[in-house]
Amino acid sequence: MLGLAGEQVHQSGSGWSPVYADENLAVMSVGFLLNSPDDAVIWRGPKKNTMIKNFLRDVDWGDLEYLVVDTPPGTSDEHLSVVTYLAKAGIDGAVIVTTPQEISLQDVRKEISFCRKVNVPILGVVENMAGFVCPKCKVESAIFPPSTGGAEKMCQDLNLTLLGRIPLDPLIGRCCDEGKNFLDEIPQSRATQALIAAADKIKEACELAKRGTEENTHSHSNGVHY
Repeated sequence: MLGLAGEQVHQSGSGWSPVYADENLAVMSVGFLLNSPDDAVIWRGPKKNTMIKNFLRDVDWGDLEYLVVDTPPGTSDEHLSVVTYLAKAGIDGAVIVTTPQEISLQDVRKEISFCRKVNVPILGVVENMAGFVCPKCKVESAIFPPSTGGAEKMCQDLNLTLLGRIPLDPLIGRCCDEGKNFLDEIPQSRATQALIAAADKIKEACELAKRGTEENTHSHSNGVHY
């Protein structure tokens, strides 16, 4: 997706060097450590947890504006490990991604419950595959009808922010397969514009979360507790 197939991770005196997809986008993945892209990663919990710790502690990330951890669906060991290892550093929040159909929303509700139980703020929800945009006529159709109201209704029920609805666009799928940046290739796409708008909202939510943390720290340092 990022055009990094075949890249490898190198060790330096300061740790593992991440692979750069762009001058401002560093990436680390288990895929870089495999002999073949077809190799399966068959690891039990302890080994997975160790790798997550290595990615967070031993990678020379440099100065970062944002660290984004892409986790699999569900509430597994990986999620608990990330939350535990980043607890002292502080987590701005989680971005929940769903699709419109109820079977996806059921899993996402469990993820939301998980975040609330482990005190991870939820920045908002992104609804992916929210309609299909025909690349020729540009007409949008509902491929996955939101039978129970989709992400919008769920956000209303659970008091969450809907960050955006991203329609399906085959051209974005092609760009991902070819490792091309769809922001440059198809900037006029509705899906591209929706992704940019969602990213802007996520950035705003992170900045609000950071200001809230700083204000709370300042209040406690002055003996004021809420």
